[in-house]
Amino acid sequence: MLKTYDCLMRAKAEGGETVLGSAELETHACYLIYGILEPGQKDRVLNPGPGHEEIVCLVAGLATLVGPEGSQNLRVGEAVYLKGDVKYTLENQQKAPAVYVVAGGHSAAGHQH
Repeated sequence: MLKTYDCLMRAKAEGGETVLGSAELETHACYLIYGILEPGQKDRVLNPGPGHEEIVCLVAGLATLVGPEGSQNLRVGEAVYLKGDVKYTLENQQKAPAVYVVAGGHSAAGHQH
């Protein structure tokens, strides 16, 4: 039987975001971030970092992505691709929680831990 990970409970216990990564998976090839933004919450940082790439997908609610180009709303099912040392934030200006997942991995070059 495959091992399952309760990302929802982990995120709640870890302040709204959890990383399923090398500690649990015993690999540096990929990771998953599961996050919950409560109503009115903002400034959740999205920054893959040098040598990393991430796809951020909103799975519940509505969130605003704020970055160097300005801000844009993300709706359920919409995703954005981030690469390297770029900084964006997510905020929830709605009255219901917003939930997102981030699928991340290492770029072909430039990765160092």
